[in-house]
Amino acid sequence: MNWSATGAIALALGVILGAFGAHGLRGRLDAYLMGVYEKAVFYHFIHAMGILVASLLPKAGMASQAAAGWVCGLLLAGIVIFSGSLYLLALTGDRVLGAITPVGGLCFIAGWVALAWTLLRK
Repeated sequence: MNWSATGAIALALGVILGAFGAHGLRGRLDAYLMGVYEKAVFYHFIHAMGILVASLLPKAGMASQAAAGWVCGLLLAGIVIFSGSLYLLALTGDRVLGAITPVGGLCFIAGWVALAWTLLRK
């Protein structure tokens, strides 16, 4: 998989979703749900940047392609599960969706721990 392209696409989607929230959702969501949406965008963007950075580590000789792939995959899973569940929660108001958000958070943590492990082994 081309993780650099995936990271760039995820960053573009983060900007699009952030702009949609700022311009399309203002006044439609209450303060709590707007905060949830903004948190989803924030974590989406930070971890999409993580995908882009981690994807470049093999080119710099700092990680194997396989290790970077694991890191990127975990960060992408986190974006989909964590941010995705928060986007849906904000748009639908269905707070049951918040129950799966921690799974995405665990993916984020696992991705960063995998990155640290990879870099410490080098």
